[in-house]
Amino acid sequence: MTAAPYRIERLVIPDALDSPDAGDFLEFSTLSDALVLEVWGNLDRATPPGARLRYWRDDAYKRMQLFFVRTGGRMVARSWLRYGLQDNVGSALLHVDVLNDFTGRGIGRALLAHAEALAVADGRTVLMTFTEHPADFDAEGPDVLRPATGTGALPAAARGVRFAQRAGYRLEQVERFSSLDLPPAPGLLDALEREALARAEPYELVTWTDRCPEEYVEQLAVLMSRMSTDAPTGGLSYDEETWDAARVRHVEDTWKQAGNVSLVTAARHRDSNELAAYSVLELAPGKPWLADQDDTLVAAGHRGHRLGMLVKIRNLRRLLAGYPAVERVTTFNAAENDHMLAINVALGFRPAGYDGEWQRTADAAGRGS
Repeated sequence: MTAAPYRIERLVIPDALDSPDAGDFLEFSTLSDALVLEVWGNLDRATPPGARLRYWRDDAYKRMQLFFVRTGGRMVARSWLRYGLQDNVGSALLHVDVLNDFTGRGIGRALLAHAEALAVADGRTVLMTFTEHPADFDAEGPDVLRPATGTGALPAAARGVRFAQRAGYRLEQVERFSSLDLPPAPGLLDALEREALARAEPYELVTWTDRCPEEYVEQLAVLMSRMSTDAPTGGLSYDEETWDAARVRHVEDTWKQAGNVSLVTAARHRDSNELAAYSVLELAPGKPWLADQDDTLVAAGHRGHRLGMLVKIRNLRRLLAGYPAVERVTTFNAAENDHMLAINVALGFRPAGYDGEWQRTADAAGRGS
C-alpha cells in the first residue's frame, strides 16, 4: 500500500521558549511528552523543554534535523535525525514516533522514508534507530526477538519491532533500562562500600559538580574517549571517538546551559595521580523527582578494585544528601554488559524496560542491504 502524501514540516529551533516564533517548538515539545507518556506512563524519559532547546541545537560535534506531521491542524507525529560531525561521519541516528490514535495511516512510513533519504543525501549510509519497550513481557518466553549478540530480547509482536523489521533494519543490541527507587534499603550502601574499600586501598575518590577541575580535565577526556571503545556496542557500527579538554568543556557547558546539574565522582590512583574511573549523575530542574545515571567507566588497567561500585556509591550519597526530592535514578546498560549490570543490580536497580538498537546500510540510491 502506498503511503499517504502527508506534509512533512521542518521544526525551527527558536532563540528562547518565549520567542514569538516558539509556537511550533512548544507544540512539538508537548507532542514529545505525549509520546513518552503513551509508552512509559510517566515522564522519566522525557526531556524538559528548556533542555530540548539546548540539546537540539547544532554545534561543532553534531547536527540535528527535526520534522513533524499535522493532521486536522494537530501535530501527531515527529521524526528526527542526528549526524556526528567529528566521529561516525558515515552514519546517522534517526527516529520516528506517531501517536497511537494515528498509527496505521502511513505517517510513520512517510516520515521514515523522508529521514532515510535525507541521511543518504548527506552521505550517511549506516542508518541507526531504536525502539522502546516497557518490561511487561516475558523476556525468556518464546515470542521474543533476540539481537545478534544473543543477549537480551524484545517482544516480537511489538509495533515498533515489526515496523523496524519491515523497513529492513536488523536488531543489533538490546539495552536494559533500569530504575532505582530511593532511598536504598537500610544499610545496603554501607555494606557494599565496606566490601569495595577493602579492594581499593591504592585509590582515593575525588568529586566535583558541573565542571571538572583543570588538573584532571585532560585525563577525563581520555576516560570519556574510552567510553566509545570499552562499552559494548553489539553489532552497531560505531567509530572510536576522539576527546580532548575542549570537548569535555563543551559537554559541561551544554549540560549547564540546559539547566542541568551534573554530579561527578572519580577514582584517582594515589601513586600515579592518574584518574582510573569516573561516574556521572545528571539532574534536570524540570524533573525534580529523577536523576539520570550517565557514564560510568573504569579504565582497563585499573579494573578488579571495585572502583565502579565505589564511584557510584559516592555519587548516590551526594544525591541523597543534596537532593532529597529525588525519588528514583534511571540508567541504561547493554544487556551483555554483565559487570556493570551486576553492580547496578547489587545497588537495587531493577529492569523498567528494554531498548532495541537497530541498524541497516543503504547505498547512495537509498537502497537497503
